[in-house]
Amino acid sequence: MTPLYVVCYIIYTTFTSTILSLLLGFRLLRRRLSFSSTAAEVDAGNVIALYEGTLHHERRHPVHNSFRFTARYALIDLDRPPHAPPTYLSADKARQTAKTNGPVFLLTTLPSLGYRSTPVSYYYCYDIQENSKRTFKKCIGTNTPWGESVTFVFNPSSDLVPKCEYISPFSDMLGKWKLKVSEPGEDLYAYISVQHPDFGNNYFIATLKAKKVSISSTTPDDLEAFFWLQPHKGSIISYWNGVKLWWKNAPFYEHPRKENPAYREEALTRNEKMVQFCPAFNVANDDVRRDDGTIDRCFMWKDAPWPWSYLIASSSSH
Repeated sequence: MTPLYVVCYIIYTTFTSTILSLLLGFRLLRRRLSFSSTAAEVDAGNVIALYEGTLHHERRHPVHNSFRFTARYALIDLDRPPHAPPTYLSADKARQTAKTNGPVFLLTTLPSLGYRSTPVSYYYCYDIQENSKRTFKKCIGTNTPWGESVTFVFNPSSDLVPKCEYISPFSDMLGKWKLKVSEPGEDLYAYISVQHPDFGNNYFIATLKAKKVSISSTTPDDLEAFFWLQPHKGSIISYWNGVKLWWKNAPFYEHPRKENPAYREEALTRNEKMVQFCPAFNVANDDVRRDDGTIDRCFMWKDAPWPWSYLIASSSSH
């Protein structure tokens, strides 16, 4: 990605986001003046819960850097279409992947003003017991940086998962993720730390603490207003801290696909005792998998659109 391309993209995103902000403000004002509400607003409120909290990142080695910012998320009942985002797993696919039989909820940041940037999303997968008791059994994480989406299954109470994804140019592919996710209620909590063979345990830590919030209605425009510029802020903060790491002379790592197109297979070979490719997914030719079902943890890689690709997809769907 050349510097000229980045500059052109920033100008383009600034222009489109400004225009779409003005249009959003006009639609909200027109609806407020008409004092209209629909049954869809009430229904959406039953299937989408909104959370606001603090996302904190801290890197301790080989240089220290930390930041925190206010984050907003939507918890979506995937068994209540049409509110499930089309680019995510369906409830049935999530159940098949997690080997559960109950409801599935997706925690994610919704697109805003033609821009989508959700570094991590979580699927909360439940089991229904014979006594109708609902148990939070599995969690599916999806991370989408650098034009690539990686989906993996883990145990929410506590789990250790190999790092099989290129997340940052200032992090290599070594180490393991220590993961813990609480069941969403009035509060929710998510924790990730990295155990690295050279930098030690907890050399990188990310935490999310959030509380449920309510808004007057949950129409598409109201949700757009709630998430206004949220993905933009997340990207700006991430790139700014990347500049800070570069200034501090943190080691820089190229994406492994540049030198080794088979890096996905090698990542699983390196960690074959802990993970497998997800046989539950119907994968395309550019995906990789194996059908060994002996490991209760799996990964799936897919090429993904860049954040601004949402603008084209959204426009063509109307």
